[in-house]
Amino acid sequence: MRKYELVVEHDNDPMNPRTEWDNITTMFCFHKRYDIGDKTDYKSVDFDSWDEFKSQIESDHKVLLIKPLYMYDHSGVTISTSPFSCQWDSGQVGWVFISEKQLNLMCGKEFERGEENLSLIMNSEVRIYDEYLTGEVYQYKVYEIETCNKGHEHKTLVECCGSYYNEDDCWDEGKSVLRHLEGVVV
Repeated sequence: MRKYELVVEHDNDPMNPRTEWDNITTMFCFHKRYDIGDKTDYKSVDFDSWDEFKSQIESDHKVLLIKPLYMYDHSGVTISTSPFSCQWDSGQVGWVFISEKQLNLMCGKEFERGEENLSLIMNSEVRIYDEYLTGEVYQYKVYEIETCNKGHEHKTLVECCGSYYNEDDCWDEGKSVLRHLEGVVV
């Protein structure tokens, strides 16, 4: 009988959800030290305030929902649509919004456009990007363990997958792979 081991760990090279995924939201950010959010031709020097930048976004895109994007930078970076309590290490870095064009492209014209649904989408995409920025991304590895004729155990990697933004989902998928390898019918 074969033996297997499942390991779940932080993914040190996850996919960037802003560049490698299709997103419904758009994040336009300005920061001197960090390149965060989505690529844009907007320049911070062209605006005197966040409100002026917001007005330009709303003028250029048919915006269904827009919220400020805040960043806290202290021994790591985290983002949120709500301000952080630290006045020294946090502040607004941009805007996150959902345009009618992108929503139609990703969800279709019949998608319910109520503020609650749009907020759920926005909060989810901001949370996922925050998990990427904070390193809360996981991978599983499945090893086959064989014992040689000298009694030593040797591990061979047989399956791995990363970029899970929920640790429980990563464990569940890893366990599913284990069951398959072990021939267990679920």
